[in-house]
Amino acid sequence: MNQLFGKSAIPFRLHFFAIAFVAVTAIATAMTGFAQDELGGDPVDEAPPAVVEDVEIVGEVNDAPANNAGGGGGAEEPQSALGWVYESLGLGYVLIFLALSFTLVSLLVMNLLASRRDNLVPQELIDGFEEKLNEKDFQSAYDMARTDESVLGQVLSAGLAKLSRGYNRALESMQEVGEEESMKLDHRLSYMALIGNLSPMIGLFGTVHGMIRSFQVIALSGATPEPAKLAGGISTALLTTLVGLAIAIPALAAYNILRNRVARLLLEVGVSSENLMSRFEDVQPQAAKK
Repeated sequence: MNQLFGKSAIPFRLHFFAIAFVAVTAIATAMTGFAQDELGGDPVDEAPPAVVEDVEIVGEVNDAPANNAGGGGGAEEPQSALGWVYESLGLGYVLIFLALSFTLVSLLVMNLLASRRDNLVPQELIDGFEEKLNEKDFQSAYDMARTDESVLGQVLSAGLAKLSRGYNRALESMQEVGEEESMKLDHRLSYMALIGNLSPMIGLFGTVHGMIRSFQVIALSGATPEPAKLAGGISTALLTTLVGLAIAIPALAAYNILRNRVARLLLEVGVSSENLMSRFEDVQPQAAKK
């Protein structure tokens, strides 16, 4: 902006000096004519050269701003904000932050879909499974749980598959499947936490890198360094920190929110599965004999 205002001020200053010069010349010419009148000179004979000189001076003065204005019109436009950010960060940091951003968005969408209630503990499965158990149609209940892709369906199918070995063995099998599914969800969520912890570190690395660049300019300049060169390293230091924090803050916030949601739904899976399978506690020996 300072460069823009500095360039636009040049024609204004030239016009100002041109007008002042013309005014001074006109006043001097008038004073000369007045002095000649007082001394008895012939103003008629001397007036045309003065007028001609004034016209020539005005023409020369007016040409200078016109040429300067024409030259200023061909100046380059100020750099855009996006171009300045790209130049300050550099290609390496831009690629790294873009990769982290796209990965974070992908993980966020995947975890949002995986943490839905329909994917963990669907109410339709609970109602249908309980209805089949009330009807003593255990095979249909097992088929319903096995074909359901939710976590609750996999837990119930694992429990029914091991029910012939006893109720305790069925509970152990259900717990194993529940822990396995919980580990899968937790691992997927942990990548969001990894991005949240890694982004500020990359920003800190860029901060150190940018400050080193600035001090290198000071060390190699030998005199007063140019502000533009110093600003390049400082802008790199600040922008990398800013972008790193901008990625890390939503990543950590989303990770904690989704982790609490998944933990709550998995607890509901455990409670619902135990409630549905509790009716087999008294018939363990009969199921074992079968």
